[in-house]
Amino acid sequence: MRAITLFAATLAMSISTAAQAGGSHGGGHGAATGQPGQADAVSRTINVVMHDNYYEPESVSVSPGETVKFVVENRGRLVHEFNLGTPAMHEAHQKEMQMMVAHGVIQGGSINHERMNMDMGNGHSMKHDDPNSVLLEPGESAEVIWTFPDDVSLEFACNVPGHYQAGMYGEVTSE
Repeated sequence: MRAITLFAATLAMSISTAAQAGGSHGGGHGAATGQPGQADAVSRTINVVMHDNYYEPESVSVSPGETVKFVVENRGRLVHEFNLGTPAMHEAHQKEMQMMVAHGVIQGGSINHERMNMDMGNGHSMKHDDPNSVLLEPGESAEVIWTFPDDVSLEFACNVPGHYQAGMYGEVTSE
C-alpha cells in the first residue's frame, strides 16, 4: 500500500503543470491558526518525523494558548513540508506549492534554492519562509515554534503536490 502511495505522489510531482495564479509564499498562512511563538514560552517539544508520505505521530493534542516547539525531521526520499493550518488554508497553499514544482523549485528529492528567489511579479517570490511551515529536503530537520489559539481545530500537512492527497496530513486537537 505504501508503495502505491509513494508511486502516486512521485508521479504527481513529476508531471509538469502550468503555473497557477495565486498568492505568494510570504503571505502569512498562519493568521487564523495562532501565531509564531517565542522560545522562552515553549511548554514542550513535539518531535515530528516525515516519511514518504506520512507523519509520525499522525496526530497531536495541544492545550488552548499553548506554545509548542515542533522539531521536524525529513526521513523520506522526497522533499516534504510541515505546515500548520486549516483544511482551507492547505487547499490554497497547494496551489502555491504547485507553482514551486512548475517553476523547478521543488525537484523530487531536492530544492533549487536559487529559484526560490525568482520574482513572480508584484513583489512575490517562491520563498518558503512562513513561520508556521518548514520545507525540508531528505535528511534535513528544522523547528517550528507556535502558539495555538483558544479554539484548536487544525491540521499539519505536506502540501507538495500529491502528498496531501496521498494522506500526508495529521490532526491537531485540543487536550
